[in-house]
Amino acid sequence: MTAVLGGCGLGAGSDEVTLRLVAADYGDSSANSSQKYWDKLVKEYEAEHSGVKIDVSVYSWTDVDRKVKELVDAGKAPDMAQIGAYADYADKGLLYKADDLIGIREQADFVAQLASAGRINGMQYGMPFAASTRLLFYNKTLFADAGLTPPTTWKQLAADAEALKADGVKYPYALPLGPEEAQAETMQWLLSGGGGYVDSVGTYGIDSGENVTTLTWLRDDLVGKGLTGPVAPENLNRAAAFSAFAAGDVGMLNGHPSLMKTAAAKGLKFGMVPMPGAHGETKNSMGVADWMMAFKQNGHAEQVGDFLDFVYSEKNVLAFSREYDLLPVTNSASSVMSRASRDSDLKPFLDALPDSELPPVGKTSWASVSAAVKKQIGSAVSSGGSPSEVLRALQLTAQKAE
Repeated sequence: MTAVLGGCGLGAGSDEVTLRLVAADYGDSSANSSQKYWDKLVKEYEAEHSGVKIDVSVYSWTDVDRKVKELVDAGKAPDMAQIGAYADYADKGLLYKADDLIGIREQADFVAQLASAGRINGMQYGMPFAASTRLLFYNKTLFADAGLTPPTTWKQLAADAEALKADGVKYPYALPLGPEEAQAETMQWLLSGGGGYVDSVGTYGIDSGENVTTLTWLRDDLVGKGLTGPVAPENLNRAAAFSAFAAGDVGMLNGHPSLMKTAAAKGLKFGMVPMPGAHGETKNSMGVADWMMAFKQNGHAEQVGDFLDFVYSEKNVLAFSREYDLLPVTNSASSVMSRASRDSDLKPFLDALPDSELPPVGKTSWASVSAAVKKQIGSAVSSGGSPSEVLRALQLTAQKAE
């Protein structure tokens, strides 16, 4: 009787635990889909851990956050989710703290500013999974043809864009403020003007004087002078801008590490420099992190923690980062990558990480604020647009969401 109640002697798999993970796809084709990465990792893990199965479902970034929300709302939360935001779920008490899953040593290995962004009230709920920073990419061939050097100030950037336009370049500076990722392009520009979404104490300051000045400059000195190409910024998405850059139609744009592979595959000669600022190089690049989280609904904290220890091993963090041209989220893997000659192309992005600033992802309001920015910010720099009015409306949205 004891043996039967304990799950023993009931046949193979009777006491097996299946952990379900919903993850985002970082690949750009079926050949390098994240499903392939997870399938290989899971096969290795299951070979060493009898009694535990891992079921991974991978969705595009267009769908993954919505898919997790639907599962949670239906009372069918996955054991783990690797998506773009965690704060809403943590605020509702749905997530395990990292303390419940992994050890202090493993938590201490997270890159400091990424770990900080995953904390609410000092507690780690979001575990960083992938990271990137942004640099200004420029087309070396177009710059050489026009006799230009990479800009370090807004004034120089505008002058370079004027020269590129005179040479017939389709997008002298590509400004993707379309709904795909307008909040990221906006944040990089706000930082370059000495502002940002929040002030020094973490309070929303979207309509600050610095931010109004930045968007006014964009409206008048770039967009208004026809230096951002034939597609209005509010209609230009990041993916389209990246494709245009790889095709040789863009002089300059903000980009993250994955753009290197896309451009190199097309044989494009490009360079990368820090984002120009109002009066010199921007001190703080924008950092971006995606998150791993574990839901409490199904229990299995011990098994989830053991699997995450495997996921965050130096070997696996490096393998994922190298496959998708992303930055490691652990100090141990970052140290290896910074020294390895095979990763030299990523070093400028690694160097920018310590001084990077992340969006206010620890705020439960950020999801709705980010959505509002995506929808409205393009109109601020369009012809006749009012940066002060748009930013004020976004500040009111943020305050209401808070």
